[in-house]
Amino acid sequence: MVSKRFIVKRLLLLIPVLFGVATFVFAILHLSGGDPARVIVGQRASEETVREVRRQLGLNDPILVQYGRFLLDAAQFDFGQSYQISKGTPVRQVLADKLPVTVELALYGQAIGLALGLPLGILSAVKQDSLVDHSTRIGALTGISVPIYWSGPLLILFFSGYLGLFPAAGRIDSTIFLDDHWVLFGTQLPLTGMVTLDTLILNTGAYVDTILSSGLSAIPSILEHYRPFFSAVRHLFLPAVTIGVYSMALISRMMRSSMLEVIRQDYMRTARAKGQGAKITVMKHGFRNAMIPVITVVGIQFGTLLGGAVLTETVFGIGGIGTMLVSAINATDYPLVQGTVLTFALLFTLVNLGVDITYSYLDPRIQQ
Repeated sequence: MVSKRFIVKRLLLLIPVLFGVATFVFAILHLSGGDPARVIVGQRASEETVREVRRQLGLNDPILVQYGRFLLDAAQFDFGQSYQISKGTPVRQVLADKLPVTVELALYGQAIGLALGLPLGILSAVKQDSLVDHSTRIGALTGISVPIYWSGPLLILFFSGYLGLFPAAGRIDSTIFLDDHWVLFGTQLPLTGMVTLDTLILNTGAYVDTILSSGLSAIPSILEHYRPFFSAVRHLFLPAVTIGVYSMALISRMMRSSMLEVIRQDYMRTARAKGQGAKITVMKHGFRNAMIPVITVVGIQFGTLLGGAVLTETVFGIGGIGTMLVSAINATDYPLVQGTVLTFALLFTLVNLGVDITYSYLDPRIQQ
């Protein structure tokens, strides 16, 4: 059981981290040069117009005043409006629209990495120096070495172009409507913004309503009724596999190394000497202790997937927050850059908090 005091202490430690990130972002953007007012009004605007915009934005105030105002707004998650990427739209709204896209992709990619990496790492450690071990290590090395901008197009060519099993781009078939009053999923997602979760929730609700109103005799075909959900899964499969293979490679290598260290411990030999089966010994005594360093990799990797899915989003035509951040930097959209970086920092610290809590659950001595 994780103590509340431990969680509160970890939460308080997040404050100086976020404060440091906010300070760093503010300093970098103000030292990088360029005039936000000129970016907003355009290069052909008069100096008078530029000065007026600077006054409205408070850019004429002393730097400490601007810094204090920025920290106060950031604490309220208010980063103003986008200058270029989504002109006139609050940054908070832009992030709310784009962030679920990247989070969904990262979650599925990490799930694939865990589902493949953990059993392969355990199997490789238990059968050390066997053909299985060598094959797993070669596969992990290949997964780490192959860049996404190469593996992504290869998957598209094979599974989409040659076999025709999965779509090459997008998040869902743009022709799908859930019914007459629901929006087209290709343009605007309701509810959470995660297309697979939204389609599942909305399809299930409509399915239950149909049964309740028409009775069991009018049950529609599941495959036809859940067509939007299956379409979303098919669209997300290839990009999730692309980043999941890379994640799997890291997890399997770390799991193998950690499990090799654990199975050589005295308590593992004692359990086997008492007559306990090898599988039970490994899974009951070894797996839990071997997971502690693996969780560190999983936490760091998930944070990396959130911020580093730019290539995957670009290759598969998924407009997530990573692609948007690159566009915002190129367009010198300062509010959007600040909001995105601080959002990444917040998510990363929350992931680390989850890692710390998981540590203390697996090994209560860490709380001390």
